[in-house]
Amino acid sequence: MTAPLQDTAPVPIRVGVVGVGNWARHGHMRVLDLLPQYELTAVFSQRREAAVTAAEHYGFKYVVDSLSELVEHPEVDLVIILTTAPQHADGVRAAIAAGKHVYCEWPLTPSVATSLELIALAAQAKVRHVVGLQRRLAPHNRYVRDLIAQDYVGQLRSVRIHVSMNYFQALRSSALRWTVPPENFSSVIAIYAGHFLDMLFEATGWPVSIAALTVNQFDQVTIADSGEVLQTSTPDQLVLAGRLPGSAVVSVHIEGGKRNGSGVQIDITGTEGDLRITNRSAFGDVGDDYVVEGAHGNKLPLERLAMPASYDALPESNLPSAVLELAHLYAAFADDVRTGSHTAPTFEDAVRMHRLLDAAVESSETGKHVKLGQALHKRSH
Repeated sequence: MTAPLQDTAPVPIRVGVVGVGNWARHGHMRVLDLLPQYELTAVFSQRREAAVTAAEHYGFKYVVDSLSELVEHPEVDLVIILTTAPQHADGVRAAIAAGKHVYCEWPLTPSVATSLELIALAAQAKVRHVVGLQRRLAPHNRYVRDLIAQDYVGQLRSVRIHVSMNYFQALRSSALRWTVPPENFSSVIAIYAGHFLDMLFEATGWPVSIAALTVNQFDQVTIADSGEVLQTSTPDQLVLAGRLPGSAVVSVHIEGGKRNGSGVQIDITGTEGDLRITNRSAFGDVGDDYVVEGAHGNKLPLERLAMPASYDALPESNLPSAVLELAHLYAAFADDVRTGSHTAPTFEDAVRMHRLLDAAVESSETGKHVKLGQALHKRSH
């Protein structure tokens, strides 16, 4: 008699979500609803009506009335912190104290010292932690990383990235008011440079030294909904030059508030070939996919490279491209939990990026080249 087949499907990770802002609804909840590795269990917001609406739309089992109730809920395995950066530490501490795995959106916290404290607490509690630096795990970036590792371009000589977006102009919505105060570490540079430089340097290697310029061109920000005018010194442009391990050089330009023609372009030059990675949007909608072009040889035109299908194993969906990047992070974390691997970015990766951005500010303020420590360009795992 043949034994019945056993159900080998992994048990879903039960999640509790803290915060129901725009990115929570546009990104996280749609991804968690898409992936069978997750189950939407509980949601909490200081605006209870927003939590109720999210629960009705996405099928959360419970709407809870406090952070403590959510982190201590017996049906929550992973706590997802989606509040603003100044609020992150409180949510993360509560999750760790409850012995729960914790995801926190980038930026992790406004200060490296606070982030290091959270890392120590998580280590003591032996819980996993993951930070929302999702672009490193996007299919195009893993493909480019592998092309470089396979010597498609030979030895790296130069890397250049330009990222611009229409957001973060002098006129902003009330939903972006929290990005204005410098102490919140939530400027276009903190958010977008953090995401895109983490993506780039995971493919090319991390800088060993940099010289940078941070510039504020919108020293007054008007909140469109209320007419409130706020003074700010948060930078809206970053220009950075540096050296990668070996002799390769890197140049970076990140700019917010670009009226037209914004997007992403990366050029990678080596001794044997070249790569170009482009996207018409820094925060992609449906169809805003990265294009990878390359040439291996001499005096050849760049041709579009077909990315193998193995780089994208997500379920079929009509989600925007920026949201699908987030889905790849969640899929990687589910695999980490199931297999014991360490693929998804952790709080240590958040600290590494934060230190790089702090070094850029230091260079801009002092006018000096800044050498970066070994911890910055050494992989966490």
